[in-house]
Amino acid sequence: MSDAAISEQPDPVVAEDHELKRTLGPVHLTMIGIGAIIGAGIFVYTGQVAAAYAGPAVLISFVIAAFGCLFAGLCYAEFASMIPVSGSAYTYAYATMGRFMAWFIGWNLVLEYLVSSSAVAVGWSGYFTELMNILHINFPASLANAPLCVIGDPPPCPHIDPVAGYGWTAFLHQFGHTGAIMNLPAAGLILVLTFILVAGMRESANTNAIMVGIKLVVVLLVIAFGASYINWDYFKPFIPPNTTGQFGRFGWSGIAQGSAIIFFAYIGFDSVSVAAQECRRPQRDLPIGILASLFICTALYIVISVVLLGMTYYPTMLDVANPVSFAVGKISDLKWLVPVIDVGASVGLASTIFVGLYGQSRIFYSMSRDGFLPRMFAAVHPRFKTPHRGTLITGIAAAVIAAIFPTNLLGQLVSIGTLLAFVVVCAGIMILRVQAPNAKRPFKTPLVWVVAPLGILFCGGMMWSLPTDTWIRLVIWTAVGVAIYFVYGVWHAAPSKWQVKNEA
Repeated sequence: MSDAAISEQPDPVVAEDHELKRTLGPVHLTMIGIGAIIGAGIFVYTGQVAAAYAGPAVLISFVIAAFGCLFAGLCYAEFASMIPVSGSAYTYAYATMGRFMAWFIGWNLVLEYLVSSSAVAVGWSGYFTELMNILHINFPASLANAPLCVIGDPPPCPHIDPVAGYGWTAFLHQFGHTGAIMNLPAAGLILVLTFILVAGMRESANTNAIMVGIKLVVVLLVIAFGASYINWDYFKPFIPPNTTGQFGRFGWSGIAQGSAIIFFAYIGFDSVSVAAQECRRPQRDLPIGILASLFICTALYIVISVVLLGMTYYPTMLDVANPVSFAVGKISDLKWLVPVIDVGASVGLASTIFVGLYGQSRIFYSMSRDGFLPRMFAAVHPRFKTPHRGTLITGIAAAVIAAIFPTNLLGQLVSIGTLLAFVVVCAGIMILRVQAPNAKRPFKTPLVWVVAPLGILFCGGMMWSLPTDTWIRLVIWTAVGVAIYFVYGVWHAAPSKWQVKNEA
């Protein structure tokens, strides 16, 4: 009888100067997960999704998205305990489905982490400018907003004429212009956090833990002081009717589309698995970090959403970049809490951006280590022991995206890329159960033949409910990735370092 196992194959291309330092424990990992999850989802997207798509039924959207994340998270936890190296779903796909699927999912993880940092930075900019106003500092609106907006998406573009000079492609005709020059605060914050990441993982993780602590205090303050001001009339009707006949504008279709967009609120627990190669005891600590951060954040999301929706009527939050402080500011007795929220949200959203940039740099590191990308991205700084080149390049790219594009477009792109990654992880865990049924599994997904298909069903359903334009953008992004794969990756990629090994 054979004994199947996941084994680490010798990797001649990974030299000592490509190794990362193992410094993280379960508390750091949980804080990384919470730092990524609690961010733009609650501080930015809750109000916008309620106002434009689901109304008070955004609470149902939260629950649907949470179930999708729970099923995918259980599959992630099993993979992370078996394959404790950097790379997240990319590495898992490489071990189970081969080079092309590994590249395919890795390229979409680049989309997830790169664009999520930019999206959250745009939300952070709203709280930053509000804080500047409280301090009587007039920050120019033309330097704190995206110059582009998406035609047809709520809220409407101020100038609906398409960007001139790009008639050769209908794709760019989706965009109008707002009259702004660039979102300078968003881009600037990303660059600052990028340099902190280069400085070292222990220093970065400690910085993140402080920012997460501040963020949690703010969330708990809003819940504690806002609960007594809930007006339950604001929840009527709980599911606003779809009166336009347009899919996704309230009614049950609005709940479905809202779940796909609010799914952005849960992105982050998979960032824990990206830290595998810097974790002291990955087989034990990674599942703890993934599941603990997911459960803690889900509970907080539901409670604070009820408070926010009870303090202000949801349609008023349609075009509001800072819905938490906006809702609290509607209560005269709580106006003192607004600057506290703006400070806490600014710090808290910074921690979310930090984790997104961290995940992006480690995905680049893993793909470069395996030969899919030029080897320069796998170089580790001799002093800081971080992949400094990839971190700097991806940080600059994220800053440019944050300076130009609006938050609604970025959020939908992140959601569809991440949902696709989750579908692949759920499929991969079933493939591995067939390929290696006796492999050592420090953590086993319970009821895997129920949990994994449900993960595919929930995540696939949320993908289906996203707008057609978002699918088109995903196809274009994927086409660019496939071209890079066949031009470079297929010729340079090494065999997977982690493979199924059957021994008698």
